[in-house]
Amino acid sequence: MASQKRPLSPFMLGQTYKFQITSVMSLMHRMTGVVLALSAFGFSWWIMSMALGGVYAECAAAVTGSLPGKVVLFLISLALMYHLFNGIRHLAWDAGLGFRIPQVYASGYAVLAATVVSTTLVWFLALSGGAA
Repeated sequence: MASQKRPLSPFMLGQTYKFQITSVMSLMHRMTGVVLALSAFGFSWWIMSMALGGVYAECAAAVTGSLPGKVVLFLISLALMYHLFNGIRHLAWDAGLGFRIPQVYASGYAVLAATVVSTTLVWFLALSGGAA
């Protein structure tokens, strides 16, 4: 029997593995969960700064009002919207709905579309002065 130089197991990013929307969205759901958990510390800092007032509130307003602060807030809101809509998708799966492959792909694209639309709407309202 001739020895062949084949991998013993498939490599994640090699020639044998093809990214699919299902695997990418599963990974993104986990990553956004971590981002949201870590951003809770920043949110707590912001709440405490606003409650203390004075120089602390000014510092928090300066950080969140700066361009890097707004970029971070945008990314957190994007993660929040994605995690929300993908969580709703998971609730539908828990109810036994949407397990056929075409439905899985359609709901995945619907989650991505809802994420983009809702994040854009939230930031449009936030930057234009709100819905008032």
